[in-house]
Amino acid sequence: MKSTYSCFSGYHVCFTFLQVIAAAENLMVTTPARHLVARVGGQAELSCQVSPPCSVEFMEVRWFRSDNSKLVYQYRGGHGVNGEAAPEYVNCTEFVKEAIGKGRVAIRIHNISISDDGLYQCSFNDSGFSDVTSMNLSVAAFGLKMQIHVESPSDDGFIVGCLSEGWFPQPRMEGRGSKGEVVPYSSISHSQDGDRFFHMKMTLLLRNQSQESITCCVLNPLTGEEKQTNLILANALFNENYMKKSIFGFLSTSIFLSLFYLLTFIFNKQDHESKCEPCFHKLDIIVMALQFLCFIVFSITILLKYLQYRNKGLF
Repeated sequence: MKSTYSCFSGYHVCFTFLQVIAAAENLMVTTPARHLVARVGGQAELSCQVSPPCSVEFMEVRWFRSDNSKLVYQYRGGHGVNGEAAPEYVNCTEFVKEAIGKGRVAIRIHNISISDDGLYQCSFNDSGFSDVTSMNLSVAAFGLKMQIHVESPSDDGFIVGCLSEGWFPQPRMEGRGSKGEVVPYSSISHSQDGDRFFHMKMTLLLRNQSQESITCCVLNPLTGEEKQTNLILANALFNENYMKKSIFGFLSTSIFLSLFYLLTFIFNKQDHESKCEPCFHKLDIIVMALQFLCFIVFSITILLKYLQYRNKGLF
């Protein structure tokens, strides 16, 4: 009897062990979302789980970057392991374990930056079981500001410039007319700064003088969000023509005053010389000095205005 019980117990232990091995072999790691999108400055939750559901409280769970195997977070022995993750993730990751008894855990990355964009892997390890799954985190940045302005006129029409910065990934940029039609660009370019933000620049040559307005549109291809800025062409061209007419008017007035001052000076001098007076009257000298001073101030003002508008490309 005793020998029979021992044999039965041995068979039972072997059978249980085989069941555990079979169960471990049937486990697999999955993720509810293989593609995630997060905004710069926001947060992202990278979740993974074992299936069929079972407790993973005493398993080792690791998240790491697929492109460079950089460790993001490690859970082992019932708690997070400090000091092994990459420095940039030490103070910005949070372990989410509310459903750890059902085999589901996650990490939450705070203050997302463009450098967080890329492929991640999540692995579970236990005695007799090891599996891994991957997920892609796409980071999006929405443009900070947009500018639109009339750059300069040309023989074929006039040029409108559009500027926008602070985008990721590289956005699409286009111009639209007053009726919503796409206006072909004459040039378009982009650059990236040290933080990998895209800066966009586009110029539009408008030959159709009947356009009432022009709109610059920038679209983030990842989120589908669009940013617009509008320019009323009638106002822009009126302001430009007004400034040009004002400057030409000032220049004409300045030339007229210069000639008037010169002729007055000559006639006064001749009149005094004809009377054989050795010098001008004090009143005449004061009047001429004031005229000359006004002319100098006026001329300097006109010159500064001219240089200001020339730097803006209006001349």
